[in-house]
Amino acid sequence: MEFFILLKAIILGIVEGLTEFAPVSSTGHQILVDDMWLHSAQVLGSKESANTFKIVIQLGSILAAAWIFRHRFVDMLSFKAERGTHRLKLSHIIVGLLPAGIAGLLFDDFIDEHLFSVPTVLIGLALGAILMIAADIYAKKVQQPQTVDSITYRQAFIIGLVQILALWPGFSRSGSTISAGVLTKLDHKAASDFTFMMAVPIMAAASAKSLISNYQYIYADQTWFYILGFIFAFVFGVLSIKLFLELINRVKLIPFAIYRLILVAIIAVLYFGFGIGKGI
Repeated sequence: MEFFILLKAIILGIVEGLTEFAPVSSTGHQILVDDMWLHSAQVLGSKESANTFKIVIQLGSILAAAWIFRHRFVDMLSFKAERGTHRLKLSHIIVGLLPAGIAGLLFDDFIDEHLFSVPTVLIGLALGAILMIAADIYAKKVQQPQTVDSITYRQAFIIGLVQILALWPGFSRSGSTISAGVLTKLDHKAASDFTFMMAVPIMAAASAKSLISNYQYIYADQTWFYILGFIFAFVFGVLSIKLFLELINRVKLIPFAIYRLILVAIIAVLYFGFGIGKGI
């Protein structure tokens, strides 16, 4: 494949890695960047192939999160959390996964058919930003926010319920669940840790389901396109998670919310005012 074609895979992989776990919506950014500028469907031959590519590179981001939290997962799977001082258990993750997992199974086809467009992403970005601002305002009233190891099943379930909002492209899984964690009195770092660990199994399951359904759209002559996208999504996923976890207790959510609102304004002007990305 030509270099400039492969460069599209690299760019999409970087976008996926940088945005998957930041509260800005990776799906929203993928739709905006690809539909408005890169048009991977033209490179790969069909919209189905382009969507399958996005599933593959999302697996790169999932692997990044699994790598960052590998010690936590090993502890939970070996039940060390049950015997030791850590209170976060695998059962907390499962409780948090149930609401969105059930909703995803029920509405997956509807979401794929009706919600993957630039206008719906803009709505999700704006509404998600409002939720994040509300969470930060509430956090100022909390005297002693909790750590991830003091999370309760009630908190995990509430976070899981709010995660349903992330099924709307643009809303952001991490944006909605971190906000929910903060609103249940976790500190920002604790909410982020729980969000990222909870994301690994649900995203892996959703991606595997989609990949099994769409594997026929992966062609041998496009192998390097997929490989490069996956690698760059993994590398930039690792970097972005580490940086985000270092900064989140200091910067909170409002700066990300402001970025989302500015992005909505810019894309709305380009899309509705100049027609960029329409008809794709």
